[in-house]
Amino acid sequence: MTSVLVKRLSIGVVLIAIQLAWLGACAARARTSAENRTASVSGELKERLSRPEKRGASFCRREGLCGQAVLARFYRKRAFRPAWMGPEGRFAQARDLVDAIQKAPLEGLTADAYHLTLIETLLQQIEAARHARNPVDPKLQADLDLLLTDAFLVYGSHLLSGRVNPETIYARWAVTSREADLAAILDAALEEKGGVKAALAGLLPQYPAYARLGQALADYRALAEQGGWPSVPEGPALHKGDRGPRIAVLRARLVASGDLDTNADGDPEVFDDLLERGVRRFQGRYGLTVDGVVGPATLSALNVPVADRIRQIEINMERWRWLPDDLGKRYILVNTAAFFLKVVDGERTVLAMKVIAGRKARRTPVFSGLMTYLVLNPYWHIPHKLAARDILPKIKKDPGYLERQGIHVFASWEESAPEIPPEEIDWSRVTERNFSFKLRQDPGPMNALGRVKFMFPNKFAVYLHDTPARTLFERSRRDFSSGCIRVERPIDLAAYVLRGDPKWTRDKIVSAIETRRNRIVWLPEPIPVHVLYWTAWVDRKGTLCFRSDVYGRDGPLDAALRERPLRYQ
Repeated sequence: MTSVLVKRLSIGVVLIAIQLAWLGACAARARTSAENRTASVSGELKERLSRPEKRGASFCRREGLCGQAVLARFYRKRAFRPAWMGPEGRFAQARDLVDAIQKAPLEGLTADAYHLTLIETLLQQIEAARHARNPVDPKLQADLDLLLTDAFLVYGSHLLSGRVNPETIYARWAVTSREADLAAILDAALEEKGGVKAALAGLLPQYPAYARLGQALADYRALAEQGGWPSVPEGPALHKGDRGPRIAVLRARLVASGDLDTNADGDPEVFDDLLERGVRRFQGRYGLTVDGVVGPATLSALNVPVADRIRQIEINMERWRWLPDDLGKRYILVNTAAFFLKVVDGERTVLAMKVIAGRKARRTPVFSGLMTYLVLNPYWHIPHKLAARDILPKIKKDPGYLERQGIHVFASWEESAPEIPPEEIDWSRVTERNFSFKLRQDPGPMNALGRVKFMFPNKFAVYLHDTPARTLFERSRRDFSSGCIRVERPIDLAAYVLRGDPKWTRDKIVSAIETRRNRIVWLPEPIPVHVLYWTAWVDRKGTLCFRSDVYGRDGPLDAALRERPLRYQ
């Protein structure tokens, strides 16, 4: 009995040993197969990315890539190992990238810019082959790996700093965009489950204002799917007390955009108090004269199709992606499209005022600077081009113009240039071409810079300043300057930027101004200034606002955003 048991145990041990050996051999074959598969794909990647780079774009399956040099650097650091394909041949994180790209329209971007259709097609082909237990072509796997990497890097760069380089469409642009090592971010993201989605989400602008615009985009797209809003028929201006079928359409239009309560009682064809409040709300959101009257400007704004407003939102989301990560704990923000300035401290707007920006021929640029000092009772050194083009004709027409305006003439722009009495110059012989004088206006009530000038050195020689032309602030559209920004409440702004310095209370600032003595005052703490251009935004109360594209900047950006991804013909 014992011998039989021993024999059976011995046979069992042998069988187990054989099974373990078989399993080990299978695992070894699987490892070898996985290593061979990875090696084959690595070889394809190395062969493709090691070719001498040709001029022009690189392509994969007829779709343009971000550049062979960029991809080659990424894969070279990995010894050309595939980034997305695992040892078993699966592309586990590819679906997360596909899901993220499918949501690109939520950011105002187009998914077809990131190889979406081709990636989905290759994924389906590979999965179908794996399910059928058929070998997968390493070239196909290498193509998919390249396309996934390119899609992540391109989409990530668009989320990080915009699809369009602003300097290619705006000559007068000087704002530092966000930067990041996208290749390193991708490497880290591929190491953990869900890392790709999280990494892309982390590249989005983190400003609440950007998220609010994104929600407005979703809301307006839903509104478009429901048919948008009706167009108010042309006709005479509409006032409170008017009645007729145009009033009913106006009411429906304002209900659709949320400017009027849908549950309002009364005759829909009567222009009543409630409708007037709705018109005023609409006018306020669009920067129009808030008078409750539907005149030509209000009617024109009402009848812009919802599709155009959607595009306006998308364009301004792109502008947010051009901005740096941090505008500053305290900063001054000027929106030249809205003719408005606000001072932000933390999360609060602590000061707000109207501004006057450059007219269309002399547009205020987009840039950031650091305000370090201000000038009380400034001299105005009139820019040479402005003096030759604008002031010279006035001098020729009126010999007493310079004296009345408190303007002195100097022989040149040299620091030691002597002053010349205006009557000693034969102005009839002076032209825009040979104008060589420097004109300087004294401090005083006629000075074009007013009583205060706020300095933040920049290459455009643009700054904030007061103005004697106070009535222009009453206009709804305020593009009247030669490029600099005139502020509505200069004393309030001066008191804010000098806060913390007991020598410069508001009363002391006013007293110093009254002396008419030119004086430089250094800020106790520099403050960033951002001069930007937004034609659509959502304020902290959730109100969606639009403005006219006074500088014509939306059109070129729209065209650039609509450029289709490069395809091989």
